[in-house]
Amino acid sequence: MKTNYRYQLETTGKKYLCPSCNKLRFVRYIDTETKQHLPEHFGRCDRESNCSYHLKPEKATTSEYKPQPIAKPQPLYFIPESVLNATLKDYDKNIFIQNLLKLAPLEDIEKVISLYRIGTIGKTSRAGAVTFPFIDKAGNIREIQVKQFDETNHTKNKPCTISYLLKSHYTEQGETLPGWLQDFTKNEKQFSCLFGEHLLNKYPCNPVALVEAPKTAVIGALYYGLPETPNALLWLAVYNKSSLTLDKCKALQGRKVVLFPDLNAYELWNTKAQELKAKLPGTRFIVSDLLEQNATATERTGGLDLADYLTRFDINLFRGKGEHNTPPQEETPPQPSQYSHSEPIPEAAPEPMAKSAISEKCENETKHLFRDILPLRPATGKLKELESLFIGITQRSKTKPSEREDIIRLFDRLKRVIPAPGELEALEIMINS
Repeated sequence: MKTNYRYQLETTGKKYLCPSCNKLRFVRYIDTETKQHLPEHFGRCDRESNCSYHLKPEKATTSEYKPQPIAKPQPLYFIPESVLNATLKDYDKNIFIQNLLKLAPLEDIEKVISLYRIGTIGKTSRAGAVTFPFIDKAGNIREIQVKQFDETNHTKNKPCTISYLLKSHYTEQGETLPGWLQDFTKNEKQFSCLFGEHLLNKYPCNPVALVEAPKTAVIGALYYGLPETPNALLWLAVYNKSSLTLDKCKALQGRKVVLFPDLNAYELWNTKAQELKAKLPGTRFIVSDLLEQNATATERTGGLDLADYLTRFDINLFRGKGEHNTPPQEETPPQPSQYSHSEPIPEAAPEPMAKSAISEKCENETKHLFRDILPLRPATGKLKELESLFIGITQRSKTKPSEREDIIRLFDRLKRVIPAPGELEALEIMINS
């Protein structure tokens, strides 16, 4: 008959470094009452022949291990809807929004304001600052970030929160804090959900693009397009580099997620993505190394993000909806088809997961995800057609090495940038001449 001991070896299959042989073959003991691990030296190495380390809890003195009490979950307090609604005005004084008007059509900016419920700070020391509300899937307002930008859309002062501004205001006036704010200050965490998380229910089938900052999510939505079709990316943000956590990403269970870390954050986010994938079955994570592969030393030092690259390009040309009114730039635009070294993303093996009504509804619409939902740049089909033509001609006839090299260089450049008007026609003439 099996005996139910309080301290048992962990059965999840996870392995740790053995304190004796330093191999990743160590199974730790857990306390079945508290569900917590015992100290790291309690456990067994499964290299029984070569190591045989095994320290059982009963061999420890009571001073070596004292079970920690299980913390009771603390209630969450939220910001009233009225506080958020009071920020939804004065966009003509909002520097961030005014900067966006230099990049994108008014109609699209109005849509992102409405979707993400972006607002403005009025008569305070932060006048003209933008507000980014963090609203969870249930519609609860977890926090509202307050951020001031300069005319180049870079952070002007240290960001703060609406709760901080209101608390400072009441304190300076010698007034008692409203009841909701007294409760709200008891929260252990401020930004405890994703920016844009409330949109997950509205767009249940859309794949998710996940970035660090709300600013980047908003600009990403403007450049890559709003989530108006099931195949369009839904842009969300975690808050900052270290905020890519399991608690936040639980809202993404069952989704397809593309992570766009800022420069110098790729390794951290790539590691985190592997951990999240193991803990969120049925959720697919792909980490873009586009910035890491293309950044200069100066850009790395500056810690640029995706928005810094996107805003270098004319939005209409980027979307393929018009012609650029200035000479095309040479920088490589971060197109969504270029996740890693411009190579196609292989289809991941399907992972078992329980199908909900939503997942059944979305299954066909999200099939072959990263091939179908992330279209190539404008004129890519024509570029491929010309490339096939060029290969055929060079195989059938002799061309001068210098001419071949010129054409190959032009192909290489056009694969990395959006072709300017007339460039494809010029390439076709070069090939046929």
